[in-house]
Amino acid sequence: MSVHKTEVIAPNFKKRLSGVTSTIVQLIPLQRREGLNIATMGPGLPADLPHLKWTAIFSFWSKPEKRNFRIWHARRNVEMIAGILMRDVLRMKLRLVFTSAAQRDHKPFTKWLIRRMNAVIATSSRSGSFLKVPHTVIMHGVDLERFHPPVDQDDEFASSGLAGKYAIGCFGRVRHQKGTDLFVDAMIKLLPDYPEWTAVITGRTTAEHQSFENDLKTRIAKAGLQDRILILGEVPDIRVWYRRLTLYVAPSRNEGFGLTPLEAMASKTAVVASNAGAYAEMIIEGKTGSVVPAGDGNRLREAIRPYLASPEVAQKHAEAALLNTQKYFPLQREATSIREVYEQVFAQK
Repeated sequence: MSVHKTEVIAPNFKKRLSGVTSTIVQLIPLQRREGLNIATMGPGLPADLPHLKWTAIFSFWSKPEKRNFRIWHARRNVEMIAGILMRDVLRMKLRLVFTSAAQRDHKPFTKWLIRRMNAVIATSSRSGSFLKVPHTVIMHGVDLERFHPPVDQDDEFASSGLAGKYAIGCFGRVRHQKGTDLFVDAMIKLLPDYPEWTAVITGRTTAEHQSFENDLKTRIAKAGLQDRILILGEVPDIRVWYRRLTLYVAPSRNEGFGLTPLEAMASKTAVVASNAGAYAEMIIEGKTGSVVPAGDGNRLREAIRPYLASPEVAQKHAEAALLNTQKYFPLQREATSIREVYEQVFAQK
């Protein structure tokens, strides 16, 4: 990518895959399709994304071809620090945008950094409530081409080869924070009463959380439900598993934003979720799913129960969830809204 044409830089100062990394990877191709000259900078990103080398920083003292300055779009503290250093100390021709997903009060240093941004984006109303500066709420969207309703036989749960007629799923990393244990406990109590249902858990378990997973397997075995509560680990394509579900459960105890309910709803699946992250802002209670207090296993179990008792309700809510997601949460809408913030910053003197 030519640094002289680049108008926006999306830095990624973390090599390990994260939600921020995923956001950058999904948004940049759409933003470029809209005609925005945006490039990434940093490790851990696909080679096919437009990318600037570290030496490009020396060109930030000069203006890009068609703008009076470049925008540095930070999503982490360390990226804000780098932007402030370049803009205010080195006097480079930059303006700074920060996206905040945090669902908590910021530490004093982070507040200091945020006050020095030219524009701030919050990924939900809840995250925006912790900001003490003017901001724009732009919720994450979902790629409706990648996550879509069932289209063929492989998308039917029967194609999985697992027992049961209906599937209930919980996807994501297997750990206490994600509430995987709350899901397992709910399934141990509910599934004996609903023999047509099978529970599926997918996601990576890192070494530090292996004992947590082992404990879940022990609980499942003691209940005699090894064939009906399955921990599959990482699967080659999570998208097909969303399409095979009748109900998706997101039981996180805490979350930054949390995309899995959107991915499920885009796949035409009803959702029961905790109120962690932005889940409560995605789900219409009693129409597309249900929301319960984070960490409350009893409330989670009782919110799931009506769907297991009446799969027809789950299917009705799935249809409404799909329409709501297509209308309000397409990834393109997120890209366009961010572009509008950029243009507001470019208009600043």
